[in-house]
Parts: sequence; structure tokens; C-alpha cells
Amino acid sequence: MLRTVRATQYITALREGGSLPAIIAADDLGLYVLKFRGAGQGPLALVAELVAGEIARAIGLKVPELVFVELDGAFGRNEPDQEIRDLIRRSVGLNLALDYLPGSTMFDPAAGDHADPAIASLAVWFDSFVSNVDRTARNANLLSWHRQLYFIDHGAALYWQHDWPNASRKVESAFPEVSHHVLLPWASDLQAADAAAKARITPAVLTGILAMVPDEWLLGEGEDESPAARREEYVELLTRRLNGSSSFVQEALRVRAELI
Repeated sequence: MLRTVRATQYITALREGGSLPAIIAADDLGLYVLKFRGAGQGPLALVAELVAGEIARAIGLKVPELVFVELDGAFGRNEPDQEIRDLIRRSVGLNLALDYLPGSTMFDPAAGDHADPAIASLAVWFDSFVSNVDRTARNANLLSWHRQLYFIDHGAALYWQHDWPNASRKVESAFPEVSHHVLLPWASDLQAADAAAKARITPAVLTGILAMVPDEWLLGEGEDESPAARREEYVELLTRRLNGSSSFVQEALRVRAELI
């Protein structure tokens, strides 16, 4: 299970993100990048952040530690920005954060950065699997820290969870957005990545990851399903996507062949 910390100090907003994440200090003396439950996409963005992040970790990609963060009503009371104060007020209670990596830099191919082919192939497979559209040259969401790549910001993944009546159909997409993936030029061994990832992701692993998600994040207003049933739906859909991975792997291979 994820650790839970309590936010003690609001340090600064990260205005590069539309959801206004923030660097905060917590009661364990750590610094974290906090993702607010009350931001635009609501709790489902935190579900995607947690589920996709832990899937990435399970297949061997590096992800900063994820923690739950408790916010109380007095947090950020001295913040002068009304928008931020409103966001904090909507997020009182349980939120999610990533460990802050001091001194890390954003991966940038234009600056000469390059990626290991095995890591790039696994990353392209992973983002295709979780339908993450947010790993482009414009917005790589990749940090270089101590000469290793760390994968961050997965709130845009699992887009099908925002439309449950059609989720079963959408989860079988071949993911054409892979053509914009920042690491695709280095992803030279996608079939090996497919085999390696599928050996590590099992229904039991997915069930364990979904068990970490708080009940109150899973269901929208008016939904009468139980949190347990919704977790089973996530596992079923992700397992179906896993079993049909050849569709998005072949799409990635096709698009990459046009680059070289």
C-alpha cells in the first residue's frame, strides 16, 4: 500500500500543468509534487495517476514514489492567489503526490537527449497499454535524474474511464496517438517489450494496484455501483487490453517504420 503523509507547507505552484499541481512539504520532512483531487478532471485523474504509475513500476520503469497526502482546511490559508485557495478548499482530505526529484531536468530530444532502446521500447508499450496521450516532444513528462529516466504525470491515461458506458469499446483501441510518442524513435525492440511486460502484469498484479485506490475516488456523483465492482471492471478491461496487446504493438511498429 502507499504511504500517507500530511501536508505541512505549500511551497509553490507548478503552473506548467493545467491542473495547478504544487510543490509541498509534508510531515515526514519530504518534498512532493501534489496532485489535487479538486482539480479540473477530479478524482479520476488521481486514479489514472496511481494505476498507471504503479503499472509502470511493475514492468520495470522508474516512477517517483507515489504517496497519499492529507490536506486539512487550514492548509494554504496564506496563499494570495484566489484560484489556488479555491483549489485547496475543494481538495481538503485525501490527495496524491509524487516524490520531488531535486535537480532533475526534463527530457528534451532537441537538446540532444537520447534514450536507451530497451527503456524506450518498454515506455512506448506502457503508454500504449494505458492509453497515455501525454508523452510527446512538446510535453514529455520524463525527468532525467541521476542519469536515469523517470516517468511522471499519468493523469491523462486511462481516458476511457471518463465514459464507462463506452469503455468496453474504447479499451480495444490500437492507440494511433503513439505516432506522437517522444521515445518512439528509440523504441527498436517493441516485441521484446511486449513479451517482458506481459510476463510481469497479471490479473493479480492489477487487482493489487486497484486495491490501493480509495473508494471515494472511483465513483462519480449519481453512480450506484459499488467500489468493489468498479475495481473488478478496471481489472477486466485492463486484462482484456493486455490480452489484445498485438493491436497497439503492431500500430507502434507500423508508425515507427515510417520514421526510419
